[in-house]
Amino acid sequence: MSGEHASTRIIDGYARGDTDLATDEVWALEAHLEACRVCRDRLSAAVTAQAPAVAALVDTVWSDLAPQLAATAAMPRQRRWSARLSRWLTPTMVPWLTMVMSVALLALLLDLVDTGTGDVSFVLLLAPVLPVLGVAASWSRGMDPAYELTASVPRAGLYLVLRRTASVLAVVIPALLAGGWATGVMAAQWLLPCLAFTSATLALGGVVGVTRAAVGLVAVWATVIVAPTLAASRTTIALQTAGLPVWGLILALGIGVVFARRGAYSVLGAHR
Repeated sequence: MSGEHASTRIIDGYARGDTDLATDEVWALEAHLEACRVCRDRLSAAVTAQAPAVAALVDTVWSDLAPQLAATAAMPRQRRWSARLSRWLTPTMVPWLTMVMSVALLALLLDLVDTGTGDVSFVLLLAPVLPVLGVAASWSRGMDPAYELTASVPRAGLYLVLRRTASVLAVVIPALLAGGWATGVMAAQWLLPCLAFTSATLALGGVVGVTRAAVGLVAVWATVIVAPTLAASRTTIALQTAGLPVWGLILALGIGVVFARRGAYSVLGAHR
């Protein structure tokens, strides 16, 4: 890519289907074509000149489709704000985020009511795993009916994973912030574990799939932290200020693994 438009070399090579084009050049061109009509016109002209067989095939397919498209009722035009929102959220994320917010509200109510669990804060106890549920729903093969298309678009992969993760955190963190303020829990005590668990989910998700990673981490948290804490009616050291450096280390390691394995999120295995 050079300047504002793709170079002639890349467009001609893409039109011919050259295999010597670098992967990042192909990705950059496809992403650029989404918003640049000039380069789309140049590509169309290049296909006609460089690959006449492909141009003929496209014309044949289009001649068969045109009458059918003309007879099909047009879909209502998507509103601009709705189109932008769809880049960050999927329809299946909405009920999951609603459930996450409901759990956060329930944790706050349990903290405000005397439940006989001593000094245990349910907001603090559930904060690390709340965003994990939303992240799993945002990048799951079973919960995204268009996952094949999602994984194959030029901007799929880590770019899309981080966008959807950010949308989950944008909903969960303000809710936890309000809950922590209402119950007197220090922000760092829930924020670092929350971010650390999220980064760990994405890091493991590049290996075993985001959904499996989320389910596994939630199960481990419930077994190792939640159950013993409720049984002893005492906040575990993992959620006290003494455990914050460990959470910071987990967060840093998770971010490092995510970026080191960023190519893993471009394959369908990440949707498992």
